[in-house]
Amino acid sequence: MKLKDLSILIGIIGVVLMMVVPIPTWLLDVLLVLNISTALMILLIAMNTTDALHFSIFPTLLLITTVFRLSLNVSTTRLILRDANAGHVVETFGNFVAGGQLAIGFVVFLILVVVQFIVITKGSERVAEVAARFTLDAMPGKQMSIDADLNAGMINEQQARERREKIEKESDFYGAMDGASKFVKGDAIASIIIVTINLVGGIIIGMAVHGFDIMKALSTYSVLSIGDGLVSQIPALLISTATGIIVTRAASEGNLAHDMSSQLFRYPRLLYIVAGTVALLGLATPIPFITTMPYALILVIAGYRLQKNLDRRKQEEQLMVEEKEIEEVRSPESVISLLQVDPIEFEFGYGLIPLADTQQGGDLLDRIIMIRRQCALEMGLIVPVIRIRDNIQLKPNEYVIKMKGNMVARGELLLHHYLAMSPGFEDDSVAGIETQEPAFGLPALWIDEATKERAELAGYTVVDPPSVVATHLTEVIKKHAHELIGRQETKALVESVKETYPALVEELIPSIVGVGDVQKVLAKLLKEKISIRDLVTIFETLADYGKYTKDPEVLTEYVRQSLSRQITQQYAQASEPLKVITISPNTEKKIAEAVQQSDQGSYLAMDPVSTQSIYQKLTEQVNRLVQSGQQPIILTSPTIRMYMRQLLERSMQDIPVLSYSELEPNIEVQSVGVVSA
Repeated sequence: MKLKDLSILIGIIGVVLMMVVPIPTWLLDVLLVLNISTALMILLIAMNTTDALHFSIFPTLLLITTVFRLSLNVSTTRLILRDANAGHVVETFGNFVAGGQLAIGFVVFLILVVVQFIVITKGSERVAEVAARFTLDAMPGKQMSIDADLNAGMINEQQARERREKIEKESDFYGAMDGASKFVKGDAIASIIIVTINLVGGIIIGMAVHGFDIMKALSTYSVLSIGDGLVSQIPALLISTATGIIVTRAASEGNLAHDMSSQLFRYPRLLYIVAGTVALLGLATPIPFITTMPYALILVIAGYRLQKNLDRRKQEEQLMVEEKEIEEVRSPESVISLLQVDPIEFEFGYGLIPLADTQQGGDLLDRIIMIRRQCALEMGLIVPVIRIRDNIQLKPNEYVIKMKGNMVARGELLLHHYLAMSPGFEDDSVAGIETQEPAFGLPALWIDEATKERAELAGYTVVDPPSVVATHLTEVIKKHAHELIGRQETKALVESVKETYPALVEELIPSIVGVGDVQKVLAKLLKEKISIRDLVTIFETLADYGKYTKDPEVLTEYVRQSLSRQITQQYAQASEPLKVITISPNTEKKIAEAVQQSDQGSYLAMDPVSTQSIYQKLTEQVNRLVQSGQQPIILTSPTIRMYMRQLLERSMQDIPVLSYSELEPNIEVQSVGVVSA
């Protein structure tokens, strides 16, 4: 056993022996001074600790110091009653604090007891009790958070173990503090009883044993009783204050002095208001102005200096940030940041800056937020942050939309104009600059404010430039949605489903399919403008059929059939039959016979002549429907749907291709054309 461990054991045993073994007055003086210095040291440690767990021995220390004070009380009581003398420390406290007047000494002692017992101890006890309860209630949530971070790869196993240990220690600490605060409460009650015993018992023993008269006995034992009470209550008050500081420190970033200075004086200008209020008290009340004026001046000077220091620190922080950025640019590794490609970028010429400038009334940023919400609701896709920047290389009124650094769309706007699209017939009274609507390629006119009302009366669809941009950006995102969902985005979607359906996700990934397989299926659905918002149904289908096939094309077909209600509502109207273009049985047979199997899956290997023939007949039917103002939809059997989609992938990507299994049984289907080749 080490010497320091042995000394602590001997000290604790000595504290217990003090209750039964008499000690000389000189040793009692030393121990009383040690008690005061120990309490002061505990208070200073509590003020300077940044984390309660850094002082986790405090509950045990609270018990030891309480027993030590009670042992000292027993020893002083023994000396007071036996010798009418408890040493120089007790006598000094009794005479100095009382100032020769016993009543004052008793009042001071009672005030200390009341402050400790009713104010500090009761408050600390309640805070410790609530902290222990809330810490215990929060443990399951904190444990789940640690498990989630560990599963996501944000922390390793060692870090997770350390966090769990810290949570357990916090729970144990606040639970121990809840019980240890009762020691201080009991100590305050014991002090009152001990002082009463010293006073009453001392007067009786002084008169009966020592032969004192009533006045001498009263004066002698009153001073000693008050001194004993004060010399024990002052350390008790210090430790009680330390208890309150420990249990009330929450969300601290430093020690008590640092937190107080940084938080109380965080707003230096408020000191001017306090200074004005104090000065007003000296002017408008009987309080002497000479009393309030110096304090007001001190507050004004302090506020001025604090504000200057705050401004200087902000400038220094700004300079440090700029220097750090310069160093990063100069460093060899700075080129790595240039390799980052934004998923979506919106660039515009300097003439369109008012669209994005909120000070000029631009609401483009708000519209983009609404676009992201709309895409989440309609498509189930979390659109990444859209980078907005001006580009002086573009024309003043031109804008471009980029996907992963490559331009996918462009357009031009005329600010202070409106885009008017005709209802199908031209009105000569509506004049403007001819253009093309960027989202759908429809002919349109740029008209001014004066022509807007006339165009609306003529049946034109009139929209402002921000709406044109928002519509174009929305359509571009929908068209290229499958490019925006990668493995990382799929992982985020999987985690969101796992929060409410953990059993489904645990069964599906990774035992049946991997995140990459799920990503391929979701991308294929988005490519054909099928919403993936119903992820539960999608995952259920993958869990059912992923055991039999790993081909993403086949899994996508099973998922589409499970989403039949959603697909039906997307293309069919309740009051009208669904008008479709069907494929003749001979053509379907020809397509099915051209399917080839490989290790990577199946694919369509049709000869060019047959492919051209089918494509030509299909083009004729599609053009006929488009000219009549109808939405062309191709309906095939489930076995060849995905191959028909492959056939039309490049030339007719926007034409929906459905199968009979993807439509609800109650929907009425009307064939308006047959492809036979």
